[in-house]
Amino acid sequence: MKVLSPFFVVVILSFFYSAKGILKMKFEDVAEAINSDVYKQFKQAIALGKWPDGRALSMAQKEICLQAVMLYEAKHQIAETERVGYVDSTKKTEPCETDKTQDDVSAIKILH
Repeated sequence: MKVLSPFFVVVILSFFYSAKGILKMKFEDVAEAINSDVYKQFKQAIALGKWPDGRALSMAQKEICLQAVMLYEAKHQIAETERVGYVDSTKKTEPCETDKTQDDVSAIKILH
């Protein structure tokens, strides 16, 4: 079976996304059919903002990839800590440290 490029998959997904009520097949059906390789490439493209070949993702492509990744993660029961957008709140328990020996007051010089 030939694996489709992630860019082509996004084109297909965007077609189903924009055709909402016209087609019987749903966006979710197509998004759930992606394989693990496409999932990984979508996740990397979201993180970097570009495709593996260097082309930038448009805002619409980012939205479609993100929706497809989230559906894939839910369907395949990916661990919460591995999901896209996960923020580990246990790592940071205190606010940013400041130097308590210095005063917060400082002069501001305004240039005209």
